Amino acid sequence: MTPLVIAVAQINCVVGDLAGNADRILEAAAKARAAGAHLVVTPELALSGYPPEDLLLRSDFYRACEREMARIARSLDGIALIVGHPLEEGDQHFNAASLVRPGEPIISYRKHRLPNYEVFDEERYFDCGAKPCVVTVAGVRIGINICADVWEEGAADAARREGAELLVALNASPYHIDKQATRYEVLRSRIEDTGIPVIYANLVGGQDELVFDGASFALDRSGELVLQSRSFVEAIDRVTYADGDLQPGNIAAPEPIEAEIYAALRLGVADYLGKNGFPGAIVGLSGGIDSALTLCVAADALGANRVHAVMMPSPYTSRMSLEDARALAQALGVAYDEIPIRPAMDAFASMLARRFAGREADATEENIQARIRGMILMAISNKEGSIVLTTGNKSEMAVGYATLYGDMAGGFAVIKDIFKTMVYRLARYRNGVAPVIPESTLARPPTAELKPGQTDQDTLPPYEVLDAIIEAYMERDESPREIVARGYTATDVRRVVTMLKRSEYKRRQAPVGIRVTRRGFGKDWRYPITSRYADEW
Repeated sequence: MTPLVIAVAQINCVVGDLAGNADRILEAAAKARAAGAHLVVTPELALSGYPPEDLLLRSDFYRACEREMARIARSLDGIALIVGHPLEEGDQHFNAASLVRPGEPIISYRKHRLPNYEVFDEERYFDCGAKPCVVTVAGVRIGINICADVWEEGAADAARREGAELLVALNASPYHIDKQATRYEVLRSRIEDTGIPVIYANLVGGQDELVFDGASFALDRSGELVLQSRSFVEAIDRVTYADGDLQPGNIAAPEPIEAEIYAALRLGVADYLGKNGFPGAIVGLSGGIDSALTLCVAADALGANRVHAVMMPSPYTSRMSLEDARALAQALGVAYDEIPIRPAMDAFASMLARRFAGREADATEENIQARIRGMILMAISNKEGSIVLTTGNKSEMAVGYATLYGDMAGGFAVIKDIFKTMVYRLARYRNGVAPVIPESTLARPPTAELKPGQTDQDTLPPYEVLDAIIEAYMERDESPREIVARGYTATDVRRVVTMLKRSEYKRRQAPVGIRVTRRGFGKDWRYPITSRYADEW
């Protein structure tokens, strides 16, 4: 039997750009054919982009998908294609994958398992398929599965019983830390169940808060890795099926976790701005670590010529902060402005003097500073059309250590899902690539500089403690009693959990941001604002 060469088209699709996505699919098929492939496999819902969300409630959306599928079938030349797409049949709707061959009828598989957890909500949109689909390409019987089908027993086994010699899984599996190791484990379980090798074709690109890492791969029938595509980039990689198994191919080397997360942030920023047509980004620079990391990501994602840093010093801003901000902007080569906020602070103080007479200064005056800065950034955004990138991290989002309409003002939250402890790791990683963040920014105690001598630890536990408590409560759903049993003090746990609950109303008003952990403050965090539930102690 002639060896079967299969191309995995790890492509970056745009939700709703049906014609553009169809062109990307056809271009990938042409490149795969030129490279000697007999079959090209695209990711899950490649035609529509993933996730289309409530576009899937529109019948006209399905009709438009059908027209583009017909165009793909007419235009495809000299190669077989498995493409993911939405499919409407009567009053039923399916997440489908179809084999398209020039001049032949389209054969469609309908996804069996519809995930309804984490960021997934497919039961809202799709009906479940029930039948296996095994197709023959160049004499090889190939079973088709879609994403969640391979995360549980059943669908892959059904394909094997229908005679499949090879399993192909189309995926739109979003990135989070340690996700790839889990994918390997799950697919090896399917191989143990079925005894057949697997090709895992995954989407790449940013879509709102989600980032898809690609990282497509193939495992032979013994579970050994025989193909590994690079993460966070488009790729068309080939793997060969011969002598009853997949043969060894190219294997991209794994990256350190910091490099992986940084690449996710960079891709998330590039695609959010690029796919939404923003000409550039504005970052409020403070001289602190969070805004420094955000500026680095923005410059690396967009190019320095599309990034504008704005330093807005107050009377409490230290000389070190000013010097560090200037040095960072110069090192990155981005546009840089300084706009002192003292005149606006004085104006607000004068306007509110009678109303606040006899009251001591407190967080009110601190928040006014943050809101003045937010107003300045949004004014520049309105005038220039660029989007403001907010600089708050996950630790701050969790406990409300941020000001509504102030440092939370903006259009996209780059490090919203990055714990403060990880912010430092990513900053040091970026300096390892090229030293741009001043060492004094990394070494100084974190501070908002909203009053003399202020540090974050005046009102928060040490970040190592804070982050561990948040992770346990928010990402692993542990009770306060279980967290205390881990060795944290009841005082710290009570304070952090209380702050986390009270800050829900703020998070609901925060801009969308990139998700990199197993659970972020976005699609997969749906806690009520109004709640009297008492945790277990």
